[in-house]
Amino acid sequence: MVPFLTPGDAHAPFSRLFPRPGSGEGILLRPPAAPARLFPRLKRPDLLGLDPVLGRIGSLEVRLATRPREVKRAQRLRYRVFYEEMAAVPTGLAMLKRRDVDEYDAVCDHLLVIDHAATEAKPFAQPFAKPFRKPRPMIVGTYRLLRQDQADRNFGFYSAGEYDIAPVLAANRGKRVLELGRSCVLKPYRTKRTVELLWHGIWTYVLHHRIDAMFGCASLEGTDPDRLALPLSFLHHYARAPEAWRARALPERHVAMDRLDRGAIDPRMALQSLPPLIKGYLRVGATFGDGAVVDRQFGTTDVFVVLPVEAIAPRYVGHFGASADRHAA
Repeated sequence: MVPFLTPGDAHAPFSRLFPRPGSGEGILLRPPAAPARLFPRLKRPDLLGLDPVLGRIGSLEVRLATRPREVKRAQRLRYRVFYEEMAAVPTGLAMLKRRDVDEYDAVCDHLLVIDHAATEAKPFAQPFAKPFRKPRPMIVGTYRLLRQDQADRNFGFYSAGEYDIAPVLAANRGKRVLELGRSCVLKPYRTKRTVELLWHGIWTYVLHHRIDAMFGCASLEGTDPDRLALPLSFLHHYARAPEAWRARALPERHVAMDRLDRGAIDPRMALQSLPPLIKGYLRVGATFGDGAVVDRQFGTTDVFVVLPVEAIAPRYVGHFGASADRHAA
């Protein structure tokens, strides 16, 4: 779930995907490590009857990318946030291109937030890049969406690199699932308006494609599970996913989350120790898998997050509209 709930989240770095309605919390998701094959050929997406413009608030618009060059602009934004701001370690090619890329980009849909009141004059510090012929509205946020039918036809789900999701898919055969990840927002735009538009865009997409559940990886900062004993144990004892949705970390990567007994946990202190993203997921109704995964490249400890649509708290459905009409374009 984010991603969704994946960008090491990502691995969605998700900072807040589902803020409390009316809150001013922002969003920032971190990406997972890229597969070995970089820069695949990007194709024009088939939106299957969905209008690419999904919603607006003031000068901000949320839409789906419709051209490969829009995906490349999203990749430049991801590089700027993940590698320049957050200090993730890029590959040589990614550093040369100044783009965060992996093979999944060619098979996913890409959600964009665009500010029509701001323009970008050229790609972000890309060597030898030619200036744009004319200024273009700035892409200030992005999110990557991978439906199960797309995953089945291509490389599977990205989360499968950390979690055994096959039993979850088998237990929920016939349900449509969506993996969220690679989300980021420029720092000045990490505001309530941007968060609302991202959620509005995802909610519109979920309704159009009749998605039954979203999942992905969320991250806690740090790679020492013992220092994260309180939040990990809280998620294990108080927010464990039902068995049918409980993906388990791969055996070679599995880190036990029940590091403290339930009786030793102060729930209030545990909530305070959680990243805002994960607190947001808890509010909206998400639950968590079995075992954490340490991602040393991004300096995080990841947890699997799952959110069946039927489990979304009614106040969030009411806030954005059962037919996603709150910020409709």
